[in-house]
Amino acid sequence: MLVELVVENYAVVERVRVQFHRGLNLLTGETGSGKSIVVDALGLLFGGRASADMVRSESAKARISGIFETPKDPILQALLEQAGIETEDGELLLEREILAGGKSRAFVGSKPATVTLLREIAPYLGDIHGQHDQQQLFLSDAQLSLLDDYGSAEALVDRVRSLYRAWRETENALEAHEKSEQETIRLADLWNFQKKEIETAALQPNEEAGLDQEKRVLRNVAKLQEAANAAYTALYDSPESIVSQLRLTLRRLEELSRIDSSVDPMLEALKPAEAAIQDISNDVQHYLNKLESDPVRLEAIETRLETIDKLKRKYGATIDQVLKFLETVSGQLSAVENAGERKAELRRLRDDLSAKYAEATAELTAMRSAAGAKLAKKVEKELDSLAMANSVFKIELKPAPWSERGADKVEFLLSSNRGEEARSLDRVASGGELSRIALALKTSLGQPSGAGIVRTLVFDEVDTGIGGGVAEAVGRRLKKLSTASQVLCVTHLAQIASFADHHYHVEKREVKGRTVAEVEELTGEARMREIGRMLSGQKVTPEALKHAEQLIRLGNEVVQ
Repeated sequence: MLVELVVENYAVVERVRVQFHRGLNLLTGETGSGKSIVVDALGLLFGGRASADMVRSESAKARISGIFETPKDPILQALLEQAGIETEDGELLLEREILAGGKSRAFVGSKPATVTLLREIAPYLGDIHGQHDQQQLFLSDAQLSLLDDYGSAEALVDRVRSLYRAWRETENALEAHEKSEQETIRLADLWNFQKKEIETAALQPNEEAGLDQEKRVLRNVAKLQEAANAAYTALYDSPESIVSQLRLTLRRLEELSRIDSSVDPMLEALKPAEAAIQDISNDVQHYLNKLESDPVRLEAIETRLETIDKLKRKYGATIDQVLKFLETVSGQLSAVENAGERKAELRRLRDDLSAKYAEATAELTAMRSAAGAKLAKKVEKELDSLAMANSVFKIELKPAPWSERGADKVEFLLSSNRGEEARSLDRVASGGELSRIALALKTSLGQPSGAGIVRTLVFDEVDTGIGGGVAEAVGRRLKKLSTASQVLCVTHLAQIASFADHHYHVEKREVKGRTVAEVEELTGEARMREIGRMLSGQKVTPEALKHAEQLIRLGNEVVQ
């Protein structure tokens, strides 16, 4: 619901601040007083097109801002959260600035936003129906939403949407699978070769380090034998060896020990050294016995290392990486082998979802067809009372490509005169007629489905080409509609104005040589005089005032 609208430097408006209320808000004034400026300004907040012509002359920019009570609609909340916008105390601030150069800027919740975001959130805040708005009634999607709302098809629409998304996802997966199948088959030959090449090598983790060590030994057998012989001789196999000298030392210490027992600790400490040197000498001798030149083994090792190096150049920097590549290739080949099963599974799933979707859309089409027939009759009945008695209103369903909203395209058709072909609204309906059609639709749809959600419905030029009893009928319908939604209406007719819960007068005045438009909320005698003016013209007669008083009394007696 619109709580407050501020318009600055827009057209002939210097600055206007208007507080609106629940119920029926009527704007009246002389022809050309600027009544529609309020509607047009609100249209900019709903994402309407801006132009430099809107900026008041000699001003740098025009600015429009509106405060709305935020509906507790989960989709609207999701849109705001996605844009990083928080509402304060259940209110949402929309702003639009139009620079003198023609560029415009938008703000939502005091944060910079796109005009696209304004258009996305606008349907959750209100609708504008008039000659110069972006007509929601012309859009097939909007018409479809109205029809689904009337037919209470929300649950079925949700099921159709869910089935379509699952079907589309499966269809895409199957298309991708079939598209890559030929390429995969071609690659399978390469993968088989790679797998066989690595498996034939029978690589072992950490194998390379052991082979490198063995190669170094075989390449240096002579050097190793020479060094090992020298070590063995020094340790054991010469009169001057360590073992010989150690035994001589032990005999001398034993002689000392027989005389002086204080030498015993030294003797005991040295005895293990003899055993250790003897063990080392045996190990060196064993090592020497194993050392043997083996050219055949050396060639085999070098060939093996060349094989490993070749595989590393092709498949990975280490043996572990080569083995990991083997695991990957094996998995890919396994997937190829199971591709037929996966393809068959996707086809079965797609066909199953397709059948379920077709069944659900057929049910939705039948529901829409029945709801369309009922709604069209109700709208025609309403139009009879709105000076469009000869009109024929039809809701036509046509097959459409599968989508999240089903397989239907809806179109609202109108024939202003019986016997003539009914055509789409944008081809046959004038601005005033369109406003009355919107009013008839809104009245026929009744209470919005969201409990406690109050949207702003704006009607401009709804009274074009009507008067008398028809005007009273329009007023009654606006009054009825305002019990569920906030209604803003621009009117020239006293019969409609008399039903207002809140009456605003728009007037142009000259201030300091410049024309300015002002908006004032009327109450009591001021309101009665305005309705009297609408009845009699510039000169308000006592009879007009009396008639105005009677109209206001009758308007107040309308059952809410």
